[in-house]
Amino acid sequence: MSRHRQARAESTLSRQLAALNDARELGEGRLDDAALSEVFDVLERATSRRSLSADHTVVGFFGATGSGKSSLFNAVAGTDAARVAVRRPTTSEPLAMVWGPEGSTPLLDWLEVADRREGGTVPGLTDDGGGLVLLDLPDFDSIQLSNRRIVERLAGQVDVLVWVVDPQKYADAAIHNDFIRPFSTHAAVTLVVLNQVDKLAAGEVKPVLESLSAILDRDGLGSVAVSGVSAVTGEGVPELRRRIAAVVKAKAAQAARLAADVAVAAQRLADVSGDGDAAGVHQQDRKQLATDLAGAAHVETVVRAVRTSYKLEATRQTGWPVTRWISRFRKDPLRRLSLRREGPSEVNRTSLPPAGAVELAKVDSAVRSFADTASEGASGPWRASIRQAARSNRARLPDALDQAVAGADLKANTRAWWWPLFSVIQWLALLVAVGGLVWLGVLAGLGYFQMPVPETPKVEDWPVPTLMVLGGAVLGIFLALTSKFLAMAGAGGRATQARRRLRESVAGVSEELVVDPTEAEVAHYRSFREALAAAGHGG
Repeated sequence: MSRHRQARAESTLSRQLAALNDARELGEGRLDDAALSEVFDVLERATSRRSLSADHTVVGFFGATGSGKSSLFNAVAGTDAARVAVRRPTTSEPLAMVWGPEGSTPLLDWLEVADRREGGTVPGLTDDGGGLVLLDLPDFDSIQLSNRRIVERLAGQVDVLVWVVDPQKYADAAIHNDFIRPFSTHAAVTLVVLNQVDKLAAGEVKPVLESLSAILDRDGLGSVAVSGVSAVTGEGVPELRRRIAAVVKAKAAQAARLAADVAVAAQRLADVSGDGDAAGVHQQDRKQLATDLAGAAHVETVVRAVRTSYKLEATRQTGWPVTRWISRFRKDPLRRLSLRREGPSEVNRTSLPPAGAVELAKVDSAVRSFADTASEGASGPWRASIRQAARSNRARLPDALDQAVAGADLKANTRAWWWPLFSVIQWLALLVAVGGLVWLGVLAGLGYFQMPVPETPKVEDWPVPTLMVLGGAVLGIFLALTSKFLAMAGAGGRATQARRRLRESVAGVSEELVVDPTEAEVAHYRSFREALAAAGHGG
């Protein structure tokens, strides 16, 4: 691999790791803790491996008891360091053969391999110098739990996995299901070796290799070439050395191994997260939520109070002065609801009935319906988190809605322009009528006491004082009736304006306490999906 391609692979891996970490962080509190912990372990291993020697490629030999793994290790390494046969029936501790020991100590410390040997010159394996660490590992089917744990740990740490099988157990389901198949995504850093081909007849080698290849294909490793070797006779060993040397020379195994780990971790998150995209919040959903919450907040009750209050106040201001005093006995419904401001202080609470079971049920139903619509299409865990976000402020909603109603500017103290005009004319009409009555009273008194009665001016044979009484009374009644029709129209307009302001105020609460948290969680989910896609596909 050229330095340019190697740098590009490292850059891609960096983006994948960063994206995987973003996905893990975004999934916290929403996804299964065990899966998140597994992803964290992958990130920790990747960070640790990348901080250690990039000049060394770690190749691990994995095999079951009787596969001849240690004998093959010795044959490939050109040594007898790995004890076999009677002296060492099973490998119990990992052994490292190192070519180019400089800089390998921290790496081997991280691998927790204590038994370390410096390798000698091996034709076909070390022709290009150092940078190779071969590990002989315990048998992965060992009955000793500690050995199995060592194998499982190092299978997650080495750069290249060499699976060694033998003709007797190459098809063992336990070997494939428990060890080889879980690393099906690591084909780029996997070698499969059929050892002990010397125990097969010449005509049996090819069918066994083909059978093993077919099994590997079912394991997801169909692209991996299978080598037939014999640690005893040396058959196939030089070719295996060349394959290992080619991997070391390319300097790509570490990045490929970690990229495969990231892909597995990303898939693990994808499995626990599920697929699908949330519908999100649309304008009609916002409107419907605000409408539903307005109903639960008694907005129409307040609107009716505004309409009644306006008509009552119009009557008090413009009604016939002779009868308008009667309206003083009627209580202003806005004042009864504590919604008529007296002075500059703001009203913080209304006197509307407190939220009972019915109102709370309406609020819950509105929020639930909104959350269901917004989360539709999302996978199970995220649908639940979106719903939870929508309901996160449920306890605050009833009080916040009441404050929204109390804080809305209903223009309750705003008088219509025509009220003063009608009031002045009404009083003038009343003064004219009273003046006429006084005039008539004076004339009647003079006549009663047999005193000279001055001639009364007339208009079209109608005495002026009589016209004053009739005109003042008729005008007053006419203005009173007219003001009622004007008040009805004005009350309708004032009620419409109040409804709009109240709904805007309620909508503000629904945005803050329901819509915003829901949209934030939907965005959180989409960020998670983007990060997961970047982690799985290199960004």
